[in-house]
Parts: sequence; structure tokens; C-alpha cells
Amino acid sequence: MGIQVEFNPDLCLRPYTEYTAGRRKKEECVPETLHPGERHAFLKKDQRLFWLDGELPLRTTAGNGVLSRPLASIIIEEATHCKMHNERWTKGWYRIIEVYTDTAIHFDGLEKI
Repeated sequence: MGIQVEFNPDLCLRPYTEYTAGRRKKEECVPETLHPGERHAFLKKDQRLFWLDGELPLRTTAGNGVLSRPLASIIIEEATHCKMHNERWTKGWYRIIEVYTDTAIHFDGLEKI
């Protein structure tokens, strides 16, 4: 038996409407508005490993690998594993570096363009 973890090259959170509908916690969702310099908490089910040495994309997810284009470039400042209600979670903080409102390509893998 091993330790099951997932490596994530981006931070994928649910749309804000999932929070307003009462289906998700606020930290599980992308904030309603994004502004450079803001710091936000995040919460992801299971044990996740994130790259902490540079910028990575913030995306929305509908689940099952259905992802949006990058909404912003972020830096994850802290990521911690914990147990809540007998389930594994990863929680932490990220800071918004740049917000994208166009359709240009901003990342090539983990490399910011």
C-alpha cells in the first residue's frame, strides 16, 4: 500500500457559481473577480503536489479533466495536506500575478510565455 498523491501543473478550481449555489466551499472555487496582487485561499480534495518555484496557470474545472483556458498566472505561496471529516484535502494560499482577458497563449507547459 502506497501514499496516493496527484501532481498538478496548474491550480484548477470550480466556477464561483458552484459556491453561490451552495455546492462547494468558497475556497474550492475561483474568486468572483480576479485582480493582480490579491491573495486567496484554496482547497482541493485529496493530496496534491504543486510547483512552488514559479508562476502557474489558474483555471476553472468542471471535473474529469474538463478545464478552461488559463484565467490568470498565480504563485502558490503555501500548500498543506490535512484531514477534514475523515477525508484527505490540500489547502493553501495563492497570489494572483497577472489576469488574462484575451485568447492568447500564455503558458507552454509550466513555462510562462
